[in-house]
Amino acid sequence: MRTQLFERSECGCCASRRRFLTTACGFCVGAATHRALGGRPTIAAETQPTSESQRARVRLIFACFAIKQDRPTWPHIGYDFTGDIEHVTQAMRQLCPEVEFLPVVVHSPEDAAKLLAAGDADRIDGYIVYQMNNWIRVMQTIAASGKPTLIADFPFAGSGGFLVYTSALRRTHKNISIMSSTKIEDLAEAAKCFQVLKKGGSVADFVAACDRVRRERTPPASGTPSNEDPLKLADVGQCLKAMKQAKLLTVGGKMHNVVKEIHELLGVDVIEIDFKEFAAAAAAVDAEKVRPIAEQWKKAACKVTLEEPDATLEQSARLYLAQQAMLKKHGAEAITINCLGGFYGGHLKAYPCLGFVELLDQGLIGACEADLLSSVTMIAMKHLAGRPGFISDPVLDTSKRQIIYAHCVATTKPFGPSGPANSFEILTHAEDRKGAAVRSFLPSGFMTTTLEIHPGRREILCHRAKAVDNVVMDRACRTKLAAEVVGDMEKLFNFWHLYGWHRVTFYGDLYEPAQELARALKFRFVAEA
Repeated sequence: MRTQLFERSECGCCASRRRFLTTACGFCVGAATHRALGGRPTIAAETQPTSESQRARVRLIFACFAIKQDRPTWPHIGYDFTGDIEHVTQAMRQLCPEVEFLPVVVHSPEDAAKLLAAGDADRIDGYIVYQMNNWIRVMQTIAASGKPTLIADFPFAGSGGFLVYTSALRRTHKNISIMSSTKIEDLAEAAKCFQVLKKGGSVADFVAACDRVRRERTPPASGTPSNEDPLKLADVGQCLKAMKQAKLLTVGGKMHNVVKEIHELLGVDVIEIDFKEFAAAAAAVDAEKVRPIAEQWKKAACKVTLEEPDATLEQSARLYLAQQAMLKKHGAEAITINCLGGFYGGHLKAYPCLGFVELLDQGLIGACEADLLSSVTMIAMKHLAGRPGFISDPVLDTSKRQIIYAHCVATTKPFGPSGPANSFEILTHAEDRKGAAVRSFLPSGFMTTTLEIHPGRREILCHRAKAVDNVVMDRACRTKLAAEVVGDMEKLFNFWHLYGWHRVTFYGDLYEPAQELARALKFRFVAEA
């Protein structure tokens, strides 16, 4: 089943865009953020309580780099946030009339500092930071004020920064709570907790009330059993022996500085290759071999949505053949490429996404973004379980007890090279609308295990979730596998600042085999949920 998550509800109570902008102009549009810093929005008379003094005054901060996205980042380049800002503001006012919301768009830490400076004059009781871009750093400034703060994720838009930043901030700042839900009703219910302050409650009381709302509105596990999925596991000793013979190529840099630890503790030999060598391999590809691969991909895909499909797919096929050549040259079984840096920097003429899919489906390893931790995790599970991994940028949705694994590349044979293939589409890379990437419709009903092996920390991080859906929406990466979390979902908010955003998901219940691997390596096994 493929689900289109709602982006904003349509209801008669929502004002038109013109009415919203004239009656609730407390937020700025465009670069002139400073003009909104002192603005006071009006609130429809029908939503006002009897006494103004009883209402908490809350700055509703929409944190984004620009109203219309001017860079390749989540949700995607060219995305216009105006409608989302209107929808969230109107919904919050309707659902939470006991709070006075003062909306504003903030583009930088400097803008956030100006807001704080005006806070006393504006009699602000607290803040909501609505994270709309991954790596915009606004919440840090607001949290440092000590004021009661609720930080919310705009799913498939600000999720990376939300997860990574809040997992660190919550350890050092006791004035913040979080909400990560696709239901605006959940955010509104948490916002009602600002009234705790008006009743004499402390900041700690506010945070506890918000945390309680999040936990109570997270549904319990469905309890439906997973589909049968027998695993053929190798002996852990055999796995470790195979890893000591493995070679991993990293092209154009590396995401983590753990090459020494990978070699000493896991035995994997990491070989660093610059873009120049890889580009030379691509240039040397036999042109006669390119078109048949492009035609094969086009025929196999259930849909191809590219402006120039033939030329784009042929460029991708050339890159795939270059990956093959480099693996053969160095006797390696895995390759990871700094794909974003290579493409944006002009070193790569295509994205390596389709080549990675082809390698994964053959039982080899193609890994995104020069991510060494995820790459060695994939190597380990290849030799332990014979399953390919899906590197992703996860999103958490407490309203459905789900984690959604999102990326622009994924295997189409999640049970291994000899297993069945699922359908897929070929589209542009999501963030910049260029090149070619894959939306893989991965099978539902099966248990998955998500891992990250970190030799630097001597840990294996692990959680399980049952695959339930493929999310199709035009925000964030193309493949989005939704899975119901097994265990304590609250714990899933805690480790992102230590491990980064990436995780690697494998089909199969690999919880106990991962524990056994951790014991053999003398690593600590960390249950992430």
